[in-house]
Amino acid sequence: MAGDKETLLGMGFESARVEWALKATGNRGLQPAMDHILGHEGEPVPDLGGVSESSSGATRRDAMDVDEDDEDADALKSLGAEVNNAVEAKSIKCSECGKIFRNTALANFHAEKSGHDQFEESTEEIKPLTEEEKKERLSELREKMTEKRAKKAEIEAQENKANEAIRRKAGKDMNKIKEDLKVKQALKDAEEKKREKIEDARAKAAIKAQIEADKKARAEKFAREKAIRDGQPIPESSSVQTTTPAVASATVPGKDFKETRLQIRMSSGGQPYNTNLPSDAPLREVAEFLAGQLLSVDVETVVLTQSFPRKTFTPADFSKSLRELGLTPSAVIIATIPS
Repeated sequence: MAGDKETLLGMGFESARVEWALKATGNRGLQPAMDHILGHEGEPVPDLGGVSESSSGATRRDAMDVDEDDEDADALKSLGAEVNNAVEAKSIKCSECGKIFRNTALANFHAEKSGHDQFEESTEEIKPLTEEEKKERLSELREKMTEKRAKKAEIEAQENKANEAIRRKAGKDMNKIKEDLKVKQALKDAEEKKREKIEDARAKAAIKAQIEADKKARAEKFAREKAIRDGQPIPESSSVQTTTPAVASATVPGKDFKETRLQIRMSSGGQPYNTNLPSDAPLREVAEFLAGQLLSVDVETVVLTQSFPRKTFTPADFSKSLRELGLTPSAVIIATIPS
């Protein structure tokens, strides 16, 4: 618009920069053009043929609006120039606040900033500013623009600092949660190892007691057979009777063990298979586990036995739990595939 151009030229801006600002802002008014000029101060003026309208003017207008105080309005009013429109009156007056403007461009700017919409023509003539006054007013506007940018930068720095503090606090909280989980997992692992050691010790003690009982039983059997051959009195088997309860007590399944560790060995040899099953799981799950490891194993026909104490599990035992069969907390099972 010619009125905006003359106003900007009257404010002391270079003609080339004024044309660049008006074209870059799409002739959207004084304020976007002024923001563009001040925002690109010190930059070389490009070839206007390659300049296209951008949204930068509108963005800066939202970010750096000039205050609605009297000083800014008076400064723009004083720095303006008459438009080419035919105006009979010497000025335009705002009926709501009484301010006087040199031309319609400044009046429209005031209406946009203040929301006032009641204007009238006035015969009062506005005295034009001298060159010194124009430079002084232009310097004031630039200082205010610089101050506004500094305040905006300060606010952004404070916001960034607050966001960084929030991010660090969240990171510390997350690290603390991870450390707590590691400590809990370490305690759980240590408790599990301790329980396994106790189970192994009990199982070894039970096996050792069973071996000793078998040795004593064989020795007493041999002694009885020798006594019968020699015609001597048969010795009493009190030692076996006193040992058997100890073995039984050592092999009584514990009610506190939720899982049972099993080692399954094939009677034909080969590597053993280890697994952990719930103590309340039926013996059939042992056969199913073994069938999943070896294709030659049939769940319905495989024979499962225990060496200590010696026992062969029947098909009826397949429905009983490992706890009921005395296999907790750990046991060794021999599997045989019928020929």
